Amino acid sequence: MIRFLLNLYTILLVIDVVLSYLPQFRHLPAVIYIRKAADFTCRPIRRLLPPDLPFDFSPLIVMFGIQLVKALW
Repeated sequence: MIRFLLNLYTILLVIDVVLSYLPQFRHLPAVIYIRKAADFTCRPIRRLLPPDLPFDFSPLIVMFGIQLVKALW
């Protein structure tokens, strides 16, 4: 059950990354909800990363952490 939820959250992060490149969908309610759910774990990572990075690597770091937790579980 926990692995399923971690996989689901990983998929949510991938969807959020893809939708970040499509600004025309930014104001849809479902996209706003996906952004809020993804920012739950990405926002603390973004605070730790330098602000002058060319890309947002926080979803990648969160996905790596999820895979690490799944491997150790």
